Amino acid sequence: MDLALTLSRRLLHAALLILAVLVLNFLLIHLAPGDPADVIAGEMGGATEEMLAEIRQLYGLDKPVIVQLGIYLSRAVQGDLGQSFFYNAPVVDLIMGRIGPTILLVTAALTFAIVIGTFLGVLASHKPKGFLSGFITVFSVIGYSAPIFWTGIMLVILLAWKIPIFPISGMYDITVEGSVFAKIFDVLRHLVLPALTLGIVYIAQYARLTRASMLEILGSDYIRTARAKGVSSSKIYGYHALRNAILPVVTIAGLQFGSIISGAVLVETVFSWPGLGTLAFDSILARDYPTVLGILFFSALLVIIANVITDIIYRFVDPRIRTGG
Repeated sequence: MDLALTLSRRLLHAALLILAVLVLNFLLIHLAPGDPADVIAGEMGGATEEMLAEIRQLYGLDKPVIVQLGIYLSRAVQGDLGQSFFYNAPVVDLIMGRIGPTILLVTAALTFAIVIGTFLGVLASHKPKGFLSGFITVFSVIGYSAPIFWTGIMLVILLAWKIPIFPISGMYDITVEGSVFAKIFDVLRHLVLPALTLGIVYIAQYARLTRASMLEILGSDYIRTARAKGVSSSKIYGYHALRNAILPVVTIAGLQFGSIISGAVLVETVFSWPGLGTLAFDSILARDYPTVLGILFFSALLVIIANVITDIIYRFVDPRIRTGG
């Protein structure tokens, strides 16, 4: 019952937040300089003032902004995000065709970062003044400070040029034939470099966060009591300490879901990954307002969903929340 009430509140807050995102994005996009009608006319090879007026009337650009906002919101609540100026297709269809690769990339990168970062953090906490701990700390600082696009280029040079193991662009090879498993393996090969590029920055953060949290917990009274009772070191690290040290990682992972989606824009551009990032990049260059607004809306929706899921996971990981402690 308590979980259902919490979910109801979160969903209500999410609905209000989505409405605010729709309004704010629409106003900010329309405050940007430039006229979509000029871009559309440019694709046609030029147009007269009469043709420009017809284009504005066709797409509703001749109406006041507040009227355009009202029309946009009324259609958005019905699942209609408009028609793309540049692709001449429904925005929802464009996004649905690209959102799968983006979710795959972001999920793979985040899972990779959490697992490897937590593991490195636990290793670093075992001997905080040892060589391994120092190496992990230096690696974390370098990984966190390196720009995403630079990391991607370095991985391409190392693992696709010097050591040609992985492909450098696209999501799959159209020449691959055979079973479903062969095609899945091909997609996974293409996924490695983009996921590594996007995940390395977050590996560094989770490693440092886990290390600091583990060191704090290992110095607490109940850990000293467990050691005095003769509890094995593996059980202390793997059950008592890690179970509590993972809580900050779960929290940060949920909060960082938005930033990892924005980082995916750069990664998808570098590796020609056919996701929302490349669609957003092309749409911004073409001043395709409906498509940009749709991508921003779906990105915000993914972040909100991730935060709700994080709250649910947190309640299961930390019993104190379930009991109100």
